Amino acid sequence: MSKPKVLVACKTFSDIVDRLRPHFDVETNDTDQPWPQDELIRRLQGKAGVYISGSSKVDTTLLEACPDLRAVCTMAVGYNNIDVPACTARGVLVSNAPDVLTETTADFGFALMMATARRITESEHFLRRGEWKHWSVTMFAGADVHGATLGVLGMGRIGAAIARRGHLGFGMPVIYHNRSRLPADQEAPLGAQWVEKDELLQRADHLVIVVPYSPSAHHLIGERELAMMKPTATLTNIARGGVVDDAALAHALQAGTIAAAGLDVFEGEPVVHPALLECTNVVLTPHIASATVATRRAMSNLAVDNLIAVLTGGTPPTALNPEVLVK
Repeated sequence: MSKPKVLVACKTFSDIVDRLRPHFDVETNDTDQPWPQDELIRRLQGKAGVYISGSSKVDTTLLEACPDLRAVCTMAVGYNNIDVPACTARGVLVSNAPDVLTETTADFGFALMMATARRITESEHFLRRGEWKHWSVTMFAGADVHGATLGVLGMGRIGAAIARRGHLGFGMPVIYHNRSRLPADQEAPLGAQWVEKDELLQRADHLVIVVPYSPSAHHLIGERELAMMKPTATLTNIARGGVVDDAALAHALQAGTIAAAGLDVFEGEPVVHPALLECTNVVLTPHIASATVATRRAMSNLAVDNLIAVLTGGTPPTALNPEVLVK
């Protein structure tokens, strides 16, 4: 009997891909370039499963064109690139990779916030350009992190990990806004206080955004919200592109509405709004918050675990729509 066919749509660790080979006929993308949608659809013909990253879009058009598809397993925690309801309607199992990247992403988010507050990128560029001729009292004077008020928008796993770093490591008062308030026994170890979103914006010295993307979260932070922040405040976005209105943010940075921003995600990435590139008071990184070797391997292994389980009759560990398994 021939093995089911699966597609690994993004380049990843070869030894982890090799875990699939005893079970499946495996086709891989051995470049670092995501396939265009028509090419992805072409390569998915006859495939029972696909391993993807956040760069591949799984929508109704793809699902209708790929009737053999039974499993979509992303190595990312976010899955706004996958139409989960459409997959569910067609009996296609979808999985993601939560938990394994929480602490690494929180490390990066806190580092990005600190780099933003202390103007590290701006000062490094100044030094590299050969412009450092003498020391001065106010040269690249930024904002303190220790003791400052940390605002967290989205208190899920990663938000809580960032709050813990701020509270325990830097003595920061922590305020947060979430759709639902955490139980008191979860707030206490984080030193966290739930507030309305407007109050969060008004009070935070350093705002870190960690909400998942959804249509309702599109431009959750725009011109109105930025105008409510302190002119000395910083904004750090490690959530998803589209949660922040990048054009409005660029204008706010240029106008001095807020002091600085740190961004790891962008609307329409990998394209970055040109106005952001003109701002000196912004730290820009290419969606690398989970980028350590250990964490990326863990994400890849979890996607493979899910793919093997779905297509061999097992129980996928992190299914987003497990109801399709009992139909």
